[in-house]
Parts: sequence; C-alpha cells; structure tokens
Amino acid sequence: MQRCSSALAILASAALVLTACSGSDTENTTTDSSGPTVNVEDLDLPDLSGQTLNVAADWSGAEQENFEAVLDEFERQTGAETVYTSLGNNVATTLGTQIEGGKPPNVALIPQPGLMTQLAQDGSISPLADDVLEEVQANYSDTWLDLGTVDGTSYGVWFKAANKSTIWYNVAAYEDAGVDIPKSWDDFTTTLQTVSDSGVPGLVVGADVGWPLTDWFENVYLRTAGPEMYDQLANHEIPWTDESVKEALTILGELWGNDDIVLAGGSQRTFPDSVTAVFRDTPEGATVYEGDFVAGNITDQTNAVVGEDANFYPFPSIDDSPQSVMGAGNVAVAFDDGEGTQALMKYLASPTAANIWIAKGGFTSPNQNADMALYPDDTSRDIAQQLVDAEVFRFDLSDLTPTAFGGTEGQGFWAEMITFYQNPSDVDGTAQRLEEAAVSAYGG
Repeated sequence: MQRCSSALAILASAALVLTACSGSDTENTTTDSSGPTVNVEDLDLPDLSGQTLNVAADWSGAEQENFEAVLDEFERQTGAETVYTSLGNNVATTLGTQIEGGKPPNVALIPQPGLMTQLAQDGSISPLADDVLEEVQANYSDTWLDLGTVDGTSYGVWFKAANKSTIWYNVAAYEDAGVDIPKSWDDFTTTLQTVSDSGVPGLVVGADVGWPLTDWFENVYLRTAGPEMYDQLANHEIPWTDESVKEALTILGELWGNDDIVLAGGSQRTFPDSVTAVFRDTPEGATVYEGDFVAGNITDQTNAVVGEDANFYPFPSIDDSPQSVMGAGNVAVAFDDGEGTQALMKYLASPTAANIWIAKGGFTSPNQNADMALYPDDTSRDIAQQLVDAEVFRFDLSDLTPTAFGGTEGQGFWAEMITFYQNPSDVDGTAQRLEEAAVSAYGG
C-alpha cells in the first residue's frame, strides 16, 4: 500500500522563493539565501492572459505549497491564473462527482494509474497534444511514456514518483562484516548470512501489520514473474494459486523462515520499531526493507545520519531480472484539449517544473532531464536516479486491487501475508487463502 506520497522531505528541505529575474530571454534564475539556484527555462508557451485554469491533486500542507510554487512559474510565463484544489484522500470519488456535475478541473494529478485508464476509456480526459507529447518524449524514458499510455494513446504526464524498491542498511554493521552491496538475490541472502555470522542479525522485519509484507511480495513477484504477469495478477486475470505466486512465496518463505538471518519477534514488531532496531546506537539488526520514506523514519526515530550511518541499495535482481522499481506516483491528466490546459500539461512535463519542487525538497521526479544537482543529498539523488533509470516500473500491486483485498487491515492480502510470515512453509495454503480472498473482493 502507498504509505507516503514522499518521504524525502525528511532528508532535507530547501526553501525557494520564485522571482522573475532580468537577463536572458530563454532562462531565468530563481534562488534565495537558503536554497539552491534553479535555472528556469522559458518554454514556448502561449500568452494566456485573462485565462483561469483549475488544477487538482491530493496534496495538502507543505506539498500543496510546493506545488503551488511550481504553478507560480507557469503563471509568470503565460499570464494565466491557476487555482489549486486539494482532492483529499478519495480522489476517484471526488473527481467522479465533479465530472458528473460537468465541472472537472482542467488538469488533475492523480495517484492511481487505474483511474487514468478508466477516465481515458470513458472519454473523460483528453489525449496529449502533439507538442505536449514531444515534451514528454524528450524528458522521459520509454518506461514512463508507457505508463502514461492507454490503448496506444498518450494521456498522462508522470510528474511525481516514489520509490519502494529500496533496502536500507546500517553502514557500520556492513563494514564490520566486510560485505559488499549485493546486486542479486543470492548475493543478498549471502550478505545477510555473513552479517549475521559477524554478530548482528542480518535482517529485521516488522510484521505486526500486513503492508510491509505485501510490499516484500510485490518486489519479489515483479522480479520473478515479470511486469506482464504482475499486471495480470493485479487485475485478477490469473489466480493467486498460480505457480508464479507460489514461486515468489517460496522465495520469501525461505528468507523469512531462516532464523539464522532474521531477528526474532517480527510478528510482534511494528514497522517503525523495525527501523529503530537497525539504526539505534546499539543496533539489533543490520538491514530493513521498505520504500524511500524510511529515510524519514531514520531521521525522526534515531541518531543515525542518512547517507553516513544509514544508506540504501536497490532491491536485488532475481535470476537476472531487469532493473525494476515498485512504487507510487502522481500522473497529470487533462480534462479538455484547450490551449491553456495543454500548455500546463507541457509545462508539467518540462525539467523546469520538476526542478522547482526538487529544489524545495520532499520530491522525486521521474523526469530524466531534471537537474540531479538540486536534490539535497546523495541519497536523494540515488533514489531519484533509480527511478529515472528503471527498465521496469510498476505501481504497488495492493493499490491496484480492491480495497477489501489489498488495503484493509485484518483481511485479504494484509492478513494472509501476516499469517504466512508466521508460518513461511505454508506456500500452498497461503496461495489458496489469497485466491479465496481475491474472489470475494473482485466479485467472482
């Protein structure tokens, strides 16, 4: 499940006040005394003086303020006025009501790719204009282009992303054990064993709630079954009793059931406590898995410094699987093909729009031409680079399934993965119970 729209805000924040500066006709500079300099490119955008564009997303608080700073630069370049509205947590319901009432926003940034597909197929959103598509093609890899496409037509601009394929480790524990950063699953399990042999349990898991365990499964399944079967499983086009599911469960069961590697007591341990266990002054373990938001947990809960005492590496490949990232994000979609709406979509696809929020902190962009130097530290840059370079990106599978299956504590996917953690040899029984829960949630 998506737990945090971005966690890099904890790593650092850099205040940015947008000011139009004299100089080049094609590039301006924005900065203040506390933040990095952002080179703002003047894009080939139309004069939209007198127009008002309504923009919606699920961001509030600091994230809303940061995004409004991005919109401020669009206003400067076009003369348009933008009005931002937060959609809250029920994005699909809120947008649905607005569409039915004939008053959708001009542009919405939505966190569910399935919703984009639905909106495209029912004709609620407009395809990208040619110049917008050219901007996307210039700044995004094919992976992200494909994620914005529905039935062969491009509708979406992926503006914001989160990385949930990160393994976090205690730097001193790894150094003391003399291990290198593992690249493959076999190397990963060997590394955990070597660290354990040095006196510190290799892995800590917080398994009193299901969502970290489902994230484990999704990363393994994406690497063993591949993205096409991942999509099929998310849509329940194949059953959870499929051999591909059992293979992923077997791999996880062999890891979680290894008492030589895994710190005992995981079933009673919360996820935050699993992070604390690895990065407290006297660590109880050396490694913990979860997404980029772990950086915030480390900073809030321990004395460890991210990038020095604590660091991460990509979730390892399995049997030479391609570089894959499981995560979350926000895709911009247009509800009309008007000149102003399409101009805003083009702007959001530009490095300039990404750079403004990157410099403020708490943001990761999949735009491959964004300025990596603006990220506040090496860890943030590495997390962003992993997203940009991903050969395969898929959304958290739980977020693609009915809430009754993938997003409710005490039932469905969450509950069965907790049970499996407690009895990791029960692959067949777990697969069968997952399928029964899926049938109930999907309605057949």
